[in-house]
Amino acid sequence: MAVHMTIQVPLLIGIGLLLASGVRAYEPRWLADADWLGIPGIVMVVLGTSFWMLPRALDRAVADPLVDAAKFLSLPLLVGLPLGLSWRRMPPLGRAFIWANFIPKLGAIGGLYLAAPTRLCAYYRLDQQAVAGWTLIVLAVVLGLLWFIVAFVGYRPRIISLTGQMSHR
Repeated sequence: MAVHMTIQVPLLIGIGLLLASGVRAYEPRWLADADWLGIPGIVMVVLGTSFWMLPRALDRAVADPLVDAAKFLSLPLLVGLPLGLSWRRMPPLGRAFIWANFIPKLGAIGGLYLAAPTRLCAYYRLDQQAVAGWTLIVLAVVLGLLWFIVAFVGYRPRIISLTGQMSHR
């Protein structure tokens, strides 16, 4: 369960992010105009990630190969791709708002997995659920610390595109 939530899902979203860096140059103007300040794209990202964080959705993906295939298609195309295209359009305050909501949400879901007296997913044992909960909490703490360092130290990450060009944000 922890591998599913902390490795597989982020990797699928990462594929969409890589796809966005390649598609960005060919993005139609009307789509860029419709994604005002990146808000519609980020709303799609929030809806997509919220759906795949539901224990019921994870159960269906384990039980049904069609739902699993839908997960493998929807996370790169409906989460990673819009995230990659919309993130640069968001103002810094909007990005900070997203991080400030995402990190505590991750920790809260981890706490929910730990506090639940019964299994939330039918296909995972209670000890696997506890490992997933602790993993999400540790991930939230690490992301929070990294975000704090970026916000107060001023780290500027370099972005390497698929063409090999480096740029600063």
